[in-house]
Amino acid sequence: MTPALRLQTSGPVRRRRTRVVRVGGVAIGGENPVRIQSMITCDTMDTAASIQQTLDLAAVGCEIVRITAPTVKDARNLEFIKAGLRERGCEVPIVADIHFKPDAATEAARWVEKVRVNPGNFADSKKFAVKEYTDEQYAAELERIRERFTPLVLQCKERGVSIRIGTNHGSLSDRIMNRYGDTPLGMVESALEFARIARSLDFHDFIFSMKSSNPKVMINAYRLLADRLEREGPDWNYPLHLGVTEAGDGEDGRIKSAIGIGSLLRDGIGDTVRVSLTEDSVHEIPVARALVELCAAPVGGPEGDPVPLAFDPFTYRRRGSARMMVSDVAVGLGEVPRVIVRQNTFDQIAHKLERMGDFQPEIVYEQAGVREIDPRDDEAVRALNADAKNYLVTVRDGIDLPVVAAYRLLAARVDERHPVLLKDTLTPSTDPQKDFLRTLLVAAVNIGALLCDGIGDAVLIQGEEAPGQSLRLAYNILQAAGSRVFKTDYVACPSCGRTLFNLQDTTAKIRASTGHLKGVKIAIMGCIVNGPGEMADADFGYVGGAPGKVNLYVGKQAVKFNIPETEAVARLTDLIREHGRWVDAPTPS
Repeated sequence: MTPALRLQTSGPVRRRRTRVVRVGGVAIGGENPVRIQSMITCDTMDTAASIQQTLDLAAVGCEIVRITAPTVKDARNLEFIKAGLRERGCEVPIVADIHFKPDAATEAARWVEKVRVNPGNFADSKKFAVKEYTDEQYAAELERIRERFTPLVLQCKERGVSIRIGTNHGSLSDRIMNRYGDTPLGMVESALEFARIARSLDFHDFIFSMKSSNPKVMINAYRLLADRLEREGPDWNYPLHLGVTEAGDGEDGRIKSAIGIGSLLRDGIGDTVRVSLTEDSVHEIPVARALVELCAAPVGGPEGDPVPLAFDPFTYRRRGSARMMVSDVAVGLGEVPRVIVRQNTFDQIAHKLERMGDFQPEIVYEQAGVREIDPRDDEAVRALNADAKNYLVTVRDGIDLPVVAAYRLLAARVDERHPVLLKDTLTPSTDPQKDFLRTLLVAAVNIGALLCDGIGDAVLIQGEEAPGQSLRLAYNILQAAGSRVFKTDYVACPSCGRTLFNLQDTTAKIRASTGHLKGVKIAIMGCIVNGPGEMADADFGYVGGAPGKVNLYVGKQAVKFNIPETEAVARLTDLIREHGRWVDAPTPS
């Protein structure tokens, strides 16, 4: 099936045109700029702290603030939080975040400008039940959901309150899981069920989101949703809110967010964003602003001629390049993507390779026999494809194409048997004072987007001159994209009012105890909302179960309950030992 959406394949793209949905005084979609959101982390019943954290976010450029409302009591307190903000001259719109409690949603809608509902748990409680639904049973379930959702829709319609229909990969309902599986399609169908109910009530002030902690899943879900909306008809032109949930902290969190959010913005998908970091929320805003400035496609303007895609935009499959030896290193399908450096970089670090741990250069560019071409050069493409020999190919530096478009064009035109070397930029850096956040985001968006397309057998960082930093960046991008695991992998949610322990401190303690467990994936969740679902591909989970109590998981199965928080990290390491995944940390040399 030919996609209805357009991806960047030869030059600029236009941002997907949507209707305008207003959230208080902020307009989302249409020709408005991409809006930046965040979420406060304190207890919603702490009115003073909620007001102050919202003021702090607004002061650094946050345009919409979300506050959790886990109970009717919390939802009722939104009246006083909002009143306190308005008394202080702060007009930032407030979004109530709702899970499990329709009554909390209807209470919150009395006070806020927008209500976020999760289709996976608004009218369902997840039990991981396996059941075959007949069409009649499925229709009956949809009618039950209609009865639960309709009062909120009618109230929001009356009061001019908008709704976000926010699907999370980690909390799809059992009903959706049984019919569609743990897939992007299931995420899309979950949201569309709620959208159809809203539309049947002539309510259109809603926005979609398709969040996941896995950038590949998140990207494919948003693309599939955008495509489905396009096919449904011109009046299904609803705005999209972008986010990678449970991205983590530090460089890892910024890279994972950039891969998911940035790659979609570059393709013209997305009208508002939230970067979810396991840090104080104010640190999310500079990252989100930088991503929007770097990646947001213009509304209207020129658009390049379409080129057939060399990949399915809705399903991940790694490009089937031939396996070949490059400088005695195997490259291609069946091998992890390799990290390549320039000779100058290698010379600067050759004397300390044994102290660099896993951040090792594997191939030197000048010794690799790389074929550099402009993918628009018909003669060069024909000559390469006519040669019976396989080559490691890359895009030539200095050409006037965006990086992602250039490599998608390359992958579409050269024979699949040729492995592809990805570069973060086609203009190598000559500025040692360059802002590293910008370098990190550009590299993560360009290389990460292509890896999630299934394109790329090796990577070369050219935008960062510091050798050690460029190597670390290359490996971290490969890990965040799920292409190569070289260290412990963490799925850590940002804090919010539902969180049952200090996520930042706890994440730091878990990292300190387990950071040497290469290839082990650990999920750190402040509450149960997305815990079991987002931990589906994690090896172990640490989840808040009650105030001061922690539940431990193996996969998505809870195995230890109500462990005192003071003992929980040690009990987690014991659990890892019990399952044969523990190794002692190496002794520092």
